[in-house]
Amino acid sequence: MRFLFSFVLFLVLATSIFAQKNLDRTLRQLNSETVPYVQVEELNSLENTVLLDTRKKEEFEVSHLKNAVWVGYENYKEEIVTSQISDKNTPIIVYCSIGVRSEDIGEKLQKAGYTNVKNLYGGIFEWKNKGKTVYNNDSIETDSVHAFDKQWGKLLKKGIKVYKLD
Repeated sequence: MRFLFSFVLFLVLATSIFAQKNLDRTLRQLNSETVPYVQVEELNSLENTVLLDTRKKEEFEVSHLKNAVWVGYENYKEEIVTSQISDKNTPIIVYCSIGVRSEDIGEKLQKAGYTNVKNLYGGIFEWKNKGKTVYNNDSIETDSVHAFDKQWGKLLKKGIKVYKLD
């Protein structure tokens, strides 16, 4: 019995470590780190921070971080942000599924003169993987997370993966 428990514990830890290494490797390959990262654990201690969700609208509607503002990616319009955030020193955290699209939007915000922009490391996937709460379009807690597609969905280890909305 002790062996079985030890084996199961090993599998759980190995899977978690592998998933983290896979996320780390993916972000190193796809991001240039022009927008500084903020870790999930740091986000709770930040005050007066504006959260900007850079995913597709259908992803945002499935779940998002509490009080996040949807700005999109393909349809991103700088004037939406500038009309809502006039102080260019406002702390802004951008996020997407894992942090790739959000880096692109973060760069655009930096070019627009915003001085305190950070990218949530691992995005909403890492947020959920760390056991944090996400909310649906009605501001109700949910376990569902839009996993973008099956390939990216492998990085989401907790929650209910949603791929398409009917």
